[in-house]
Amino acid sequence: MHSKRFAKHYYFMLLPGFVWLGIFSIFPMFGIIIAFEQFSPVKGMLGSEWVGLENFRYMFTLSDTASIFFNTIFIAVMKIIANLIVPLVFALLLNELRLAVLKKWVQTIVYLPHFLSWVILGGIVLDLFAFDGPINELMKFFGLHAHNFFANATLFPFLAVGSDVWKEFGFNMIIYLAALTGINPALYEAAGMDGASRMRRLWHVTLPGIRTTAALLAVLGLGNVLNAGFDQIFNLYNPLVYSSGDIIDTWVYRTGLMDMQYELATAVGLLKSVVGFVLIALSYVAASKWANYRIF
Repeated sequence: MHSKRFAKHYYFMLLPGFVWLGIFSIFPMFGIIIAFEQFSPVKGMLGSEWVGLENFRYMFTLSDTASIFFNTIFIAVMKIIANLIVPLVFALLLNELRLAVLKKWVQTIVYLPHFLSWVILGGIVLDLFAFDGPINELMKFFGLHAHNFFANATLFPFLAVGSDVWKEFGFNMIIYLAALTGINPALYEAAGMDGASRMRRLWHVTLPGIRTTAALLAVLGLGNVLNAGFDQIFNLYNPLVYSSGDIIDTWVYRTGLMDMQYELATAVGLLKSVVGFVLIALSYVAASKWANYRIF
C-alpha cells in the first residue's frame, strides 16, 4: 500500500512533462489536415476546402522536390559518416596520450563548440571564410587567389558537413572515450606480453572493444537521414547556393512562411515526418539486432 502511494509521487513528477508534450507535440499534430486542404487563413483549418492528396501530387510535379530531397539526403549521409569516423579517430589518438592533464585540456577544448548555437557558430564560420576573412588572407599569403566560399554551390555541402563535424565531434568523441574505458586493461597487458606492438593492440584489442558502440551509433544515425540540420543550413546558406544547400526544412520554411503556401509546405513536411518515422523504426530494429540495443 505504501509503495503504491509512493509511486503516485513519480506520476506527479511526470505530469509537467506530459503536459508539455501534449501542448507542444501532440496537439499541434491536428494541423496536418492542412496538407489535405486548399488552405485559406480566413476560413481556417475546419472551413477550408478538402482536396485530399492533391497537394502531394502537385508536390511531385515541382522541379524543386527532387533537388531538396537529394540535397537533404546527401548532406545528412555525409554528416553521419563524418561524425562517425572523425570522432572515432580523434578518440583513439587522444586515448594514446599519456599526459592526463593535456588529455583533459584537449577534450575540453574540442567539446566546447557543442554548447554554442548555430547563430554564434554560423557567424564565426562565415567570418572565417569571408572574402576578406583569415582563410582567404592565408591563401593570398601563399600566392593563391581569394575565393568566395559560401557563394559556391559546389563547395557549400562540404563546408556544411565540415562545420557540423567541428561543432559535434567533441561530443561524439566522449561516447567513444567512455567505450574505451570499458575495455579490460588485462587484454592490453596480455597482448603486450605476447609481443604485440601499439598498432597491433589498437587493431586487435581497442577496435573490437568499441565495435558495438560504433555499430550502434551508425545504425541510430540512419534515423536522421532526412534531418540535415535546419538551424545550421539556415544560418549559412544564401540564394546563390540554393541548388545544393536547400534542404527540406529550409524549403518548407520559405514556402510555408514566406511564400504563404501553407498547404504545400505542410504536405512536404508531413511526407518527411512519415518517412523519418519509418527510418527511425527501422534503425531501432537494426540496432536491436546488430548492436543488442533496446529501449523497451
